[in-house]
Amino acid sequence: MDAADKKPVILLVDDEDHIRELCRLYLQSADFEIIEAADGLTALKKLEEHPVDLVVLDIMLPGLDGFGVLKAIRERQVWLPVVMLTAVGDEEDRIAGLEQGADDYLIKPFSPKELVARVRAVLRRSQTPQGPGETEILRFPGLMLDAQQRLATAGGEVLTLTPREFDLLWFLAQHPQQVFSRDQLLDRVWGFDFEGDGRTVDVHITRLRQKLLKAAADYQYVETVWGQGYRFKPHEREA
Repeated sequence: MDAADKKPVILLVDDEDHIRELCRLYLQSADFEIIEAADGLTALKKLEEHPVDLVVLDIMLPGLDGFGVLKAIRERQVWLPVVMLTAVGDEEDRIAGLEQGADDYLIKPFSPKELVARVRAVLRRSQTPQGPGETEILRFPGLMLDAQQRLATAGGEVLTLTPREFDLLWFLAQHPQQVFSRDQLLDRVWGFDFEGDGRTVDVHITRLRQKLLKAAADYQYVETVWGQGYRFKPHEREA
């Protein structure tokens, strides 16, 4: 099989057998290859043994929970997309997952068809951030973004951004000075009918600012426009 014909590999992590079985059947029918794990430690072992394109990760796992697995993933493979599964009403868990670098989440109970749609969307964006005719490299004072390599360099340091963080920074940087509301960013960056609220955007903006500031302390890039949203406005930080 040619590399271009290779099926994307999904690591499906959930301790409930019937959920894994249902998700596996739908994902396989959508032409994904599935690797399964019923607990966190097994999931990390599978990641060491197999190249994986995306992880579907439940939070409530025996032993090492989903947060522990996500932390380990981000320490080893910052670019690996992760979709987390959370229970209804556990908003703080969802925010915590996003803060630790999850790219998306689904709330249980969910439609397996929706899972397939989310997986496809996250994979598509993590592999092809730029559209036809768009500039592949953007340069600003102290900052360079390379869409082809999905590389962000600030203050001479390569930033360790998750796929969603890169997508968000890339989109804002393509439209300097333009203000985008939270809803607009959810629509344009997440790119499908996302169930999250504005806090999802806030969490990603906060993480981006922290990473940019750490690498390029002399510059500020993402600005809050109170009551309206966010904009990309590179300028030197005030002393």
